[in-house]
Amino acid sequence: MERELGLPPFRQRIPWLGGDLQTLRDTLRPVDLPPERGRSIVIDVPALASGAAEAGQLLALLDQPASTPRGLVLLLHGLGGSSAREGLRRMGAALCEAGFSVLRLNLRGADPGRHLAGGTYAACCNSDLLPVIALARALADGRPLLGAGISLGGTMLLNACLNDATVLDGLFCASSPLDLAACSASIERPRNRLYQHWLLKRLVRQTAADPFGLSEREERSLCGEAQPTTIRAFDAAITAPRWGYADVEDYYRNASPLPHLCSGLPESWPPTLMLQALDDPWVPAAAALQLEQSQAAEGPLRFVFTRHGGHNGFHGRNGCWGDQLAVAWLQRIGVR
Repeated sequence: MERELGLPPFRQRIPWLGGDLQTLRDTLRPVDLPPERGRSIVIDVPALASGAAEAGQLLALLDQPASTPRGLVLLLHGLGGSSAREGLRRMGAALCEAGFSVLRLNLRGADPGRHLAGGTYAACCNSDLLPVIALARALADGRPLLGAGISLGGTMLLNACLNDATVLDGLFCASSPLDLAACSASIERPRNRLYQHWLLKRLVRQTAADPFGLSEREERSLCGEAQPTTIRAFDAAITAPRWGYADVEDYYRNASPLPHLCSGLPESWPPTLMLQALDDPWVPAAAALQLEQSQAAEGPLRFVFTRHGGHNGFHGRNGCWGDQLAVAWLQRIGVR
């Protein structure tokens, strides 16, 4: 697929060898980014159906290219991320340089929009995303509306398309979980103890900083003796009940795109490219490989598997190869 898009196969760059160093590169080495010039946009979102949070707003930052945009890309961060995270900003800058307008969304609970809405996001949060997509469609002004999701952000966009396949004209997903239970089990492996601790610390801090307050049950879950020590425990205590799921098993089963995507796609499904490294320490590649096997060769879902790359790493000899792939794919969709 990458050759069709004019890119050479991915080759990892010394010293970032192996899945862990590829994953950690942006943390260990500061990313050279342009100054923040995104225009702030706030989007009204409804209360959560569970009653766990009232209506509020999400903050997005709109980046504009130097010339007339060829389309607009809605860009979503992953777990514990925000519009300011290095990997997301770098991908946004690459897309903007390629001529796209880019709308970087802060999901419910993420800084710098933490103060605008109560609660936190989930892998399936269509009640929040659909108003954002409607605004993005208006901002696109007749040009293609495309989506790009990093990690869990891609999962959210897939779930939005499962709700209505016409909401996007094209999609790119990098290292996106398709089977939430498998990802939760993967991050709980002993070799991932530090990753889980880092992610959990960010999630708990983000949740506890809710200016609209926590319920007594949530306070006990986060601050008491039974505070979560795994992502699964956090999802059981916070994510699943906030988004109206019966329990964490119900959440993982129904918010995982894999079974829904494998059961068949509507004809209107947007052209979608999924990028997955086989050495991703967080997201097992098995789900993406299973999904590829279930799809017709010329269907709307396309896949790129790399031997190396880690979790949304893909740091190659000429910069971030994953960003280059996103640009090439969305450029191809944008001219259809």
